[in-house]
Amino acid sequence: MSAPEATTSVSCSTPADGHAVSDAALPQAQVVARERLSWVWLLPLLALALGIWLAYKTLAERGPTIAIEFKAAAGLQAGKTRVKFKDVDIGQVSAIRVGAELDRVIVTAELTRDAEPYLTDRTRFWVERPRVTVGQISGLETLLSGAHIAIDPVLDGRPARDFVGLDAPPLITAAEPGSAFVLRAASLGSLTLGSPVYHRQIQVGQITDYRLDPDGGAVSVWLFIKAPYDRLVRTGTRFWNASGFEVQLTVEGLALNSESLLAMLIGGVAFDIPATLDAPGAPAPPGQYFPLYPSREEAHARRYFDKQRLVLRFNGSVRGLAVNAPVLLRGIQVGKVLDIQLQLDDTQMDFEIPVLVEIEPERIGTPDAARRANSIAVLERLVANGLRGQLRTASLLTGQLYIDLDLHPEAPPATLARVGDYPVLPTIPTPLAGLTATLDRVLARIENIPFEDIGRETQATLAALRALLQAPELTAVLTEAETALRQIGAAAARLDQETLAAWVAAAHRARALFEQANAVLQPEAPLTAEATRALRELGAAARSLRVLAETLERHPEALIKGKGGLR
Repeated sequence: MSAPEATTSVSCSTPADGHAVSDAALPQAQVVARERLSWVWLLPLLALALGIWLAYKTLAERGPTIAIEFKAAAGLQAGKTRVKFKDVDIGQVSAIRVGAELDRVIVTAELTRDAEPYLTDRTRFWVERPRVTVGQISGLETLLSGAHIAIDPVLDGRPARDFVGLDAPPLITAAEPGSAFVLRAASLGSLTLGSPVYHRQIQVGQITDYRLDPDGGAVSVWLFIKAPYDRLVRTGTRFWNASGFEVQLTVEGLALNSESLLAMLIGGVAFDIPATLDAPGAPAPPGQYFPLYPSREEAHARRYFDKQRLVLRFNGSVRGLAVNAPVLLRGIQVGKVLDIQLQLDDTQMDFEIPVLVEIEPERIGTPDAARRANSIAVLERLVANGLRGQLRTASLLTGQLYIDLDLHPEAPPATLARVGDYPVLPTIPTPLAGLTATLDRVLARIENIPFEDIGRETQATLAALRALLQAPELTAVLTEAETALRQIGAAAARLDQETLAAWVAAAHRARALFEQANAVLQPEAPLTAEATRALRELGAAARSLRVLAETLERHPEALIKGKGGLR
C-alpha cells in the first residue's frame, strides 16, 4: 500500500462572454494525508494464521487410515463405531462400503497416530459383540456400549494398511504370555477350537487352530500354553487326546476316568512326562512339534526305534491269530504281528502259513552295545541255543492266539534261514496241534486200567471179611464172652463175701474162654491168616484209589497229558 500523496486541484471556468473568472472566487481543495496501515486488516490476518495452525495440527496429529474386510457389517455404523484396544479408543469407523464382488464389506477406519507402529501384517481385527459358546462367554460388555472393532496389535511383521477381519475373537492374543506348540495326529477326533489343554487335570492352555495337511495324511493342531506352565513342556513330554471318558474294569469294579466335564463335551488334550529312567529333556522351544497319542496308555508306553522283521512258518491252523497280535518273550511283549499269508508248498503239496512279525531288539537289554548293534549274529546264536517260535492261546474264551518266543533246548537243531530280505525263525508245533493225539493216548491209558480186576479183588476182599465176621468159632467165642461179661456184671452187682468165690471162678472161666479165642485168632491159625491177607488186599486197594483220587484232584490235566506230563 503506497503512502497518500497531497493533491491540488485548480478549476478555471470561462463564461460564455469570454471574460475570465478569478481564482479567488472559486472553492479551494484541502490536502489530507492518508495513514500507511489500517487496523481493520488485523483480524483477517489473525484468522488466517489460526486456520493455518489448526490445519497443520490436524495433519500432524492425524493417524493412518486402514481398510478392514468383514463378511458382514452387523452393528457397525460410520462415524459412530469405535476401534478399541483394551477398552481404549484408538480410532473410529469413517466409512462402510460393499466390496466389488458383493461377498465382503470393507470398513474404513481412521486411527490415531500412536497406533501406526502396531499395524503389521500379523495384526488382527474383529468385531466385538456378545458371544456364547460351549467353551466360553465373551463380549457381554457390548450389550450396553454397542459393538466395536477390537484389535490385537503385533509389532513383528511388515507394515500394512489392508486387513481381513476375523469372524470370531482369537482365543489367545499376542499380549498374553505363554508359548505355542504344534501337535501332529492321524485324526482330529473330537477336538475343536477352544478345547482345553490339561496338566494333572489343571487347565493350562487351549487349542487355537487346526489344519489338514495338503496331502490329507495327517492333522496339525496348534495349542497355546500360558506362562508359567509353558516351562513344564520339555522335549520328553507326551501329549494325548483326553476327550470323552475312559472306562476300566478292574478287580475293584468299574472305574470311570475323565479330565473334566468340559473335556467330555468339546474334547481336550493332556500332557505329562512319563516316569522312566530317561531324562525328561531340555525345555521345549516355542513352535516345536509333538506327536498326539490317542490315549494315556499309548502316550506313556515306551517307544523304540530299532525294528527287526522276522518270518515264522506254521503248518497247522492259526485260527485266532490276527494282525497286531503280540509277540511275547517269556511273558514280555517284544513285538507284534504285521502280516499273515497262506502259501502252497509245491514240493510237498502241503500248505504253510508264513507270518511276518516285527520285534524291537531294544526291549531286550544287553550290556554290550556292539552285540546289540549286530542283532542278526545274536539271533543266530539264540537259534542255535534253541530259540523257537510257537503259537499260544491268549484267552480260552475268545480263542485269540499270540506268538511265544522262548528257548527250547530239546528242540531239533535248526539254523536261521532267509526268505527275501527277512530272516526265518524256526518254529515248533503248538500244543493245540497235538491235543487230539494226546487225548487219544490218555483215553487209551484209561481203558488199559484193570477196573474189572480191581472190582473183583475188592469184592473178594469184602467177601472174605464178611466170612470172617460170620465164622462159627468167632461167634461162639463172642457169645461165651458176652455171657461171661454178663455174669461178671451180675456178680459185681451183688458183690459180697458169699459170691466172691463164685466171681473168682467166673473170672477164671472167662480167662479160659479168652485163651480159647486167642488160640483161634493166633497168627498161625488158618482163619487169622486168611483174614490178614484179605485186610492187606483191601488196604492196598483203598490206598490205590486214594492216590488216584488225590492225583486227579491236584492235576486234573493228567487225564489229558498223562502221568508223564507232571514231571
